[in-house]
Amino acid sequence: MTQAIEIKVLDKRLHEWGLPKYQTPLAAAIDLFACIDAPLQLQPQEAALLIPSGIALHMDSAELCAVILPRSGLGHKKGLVLGNSVGLIDADYTAQCFISVWNRNPASSNATITIQPGERIAQMMFLPVVRPTFTVVEEFSTTSQRGSGGFGSTGVCPPQPVSAGTGSCNSQRL
Repeated sequence: MTQAIEIKVLDKRLHEWGLPKYQTPLAAAIDLFACIDAPLQLQPQEAALLIPSGIALHMDSAELCAVILPRSGLGHKKGLVLGNSVGLIDADYTAQCFISVWNRNPASSNATITIQPGERIAQMMFLPVVRPTFTVVEEFSTTSQRGSGGFGSTGVCPPQPVSAGTGSCNSQRL
């Protein structure tokens, strides 16, 4: 699916650093840059901060949205994640996109994260949007195997063949 999206460059340094782009031919998301004026230190467990991305978008389609996601290497290796887990950009939002960043490291670790101007700190993925219509009902028209079970109702262990012995994983529910 190819969709034309207008991008407004709000921070001219992006012309030097490189406009957001897909880093490999099969990449699912574009990288976003930290458009800050000086290095920024994030202390472990302190409140999330908003970092400007330097871009604004005009998707102009009810069938499209964008999500801002953490970069997996920064999250896993350094503890840099998004303060809101995932940022949703609606198709009709046309102001600057901000990146909510948070240092998830334990407060006792002293693992300060320093973000440099121009560093690629997050990624943006474009997704199709399904906009269903809703029908109010007293009872659902069909049932499902799961029903109203949730929060661990399907267990955590893989299904075991009938002849399997007991192992370290059992079929307990959470």
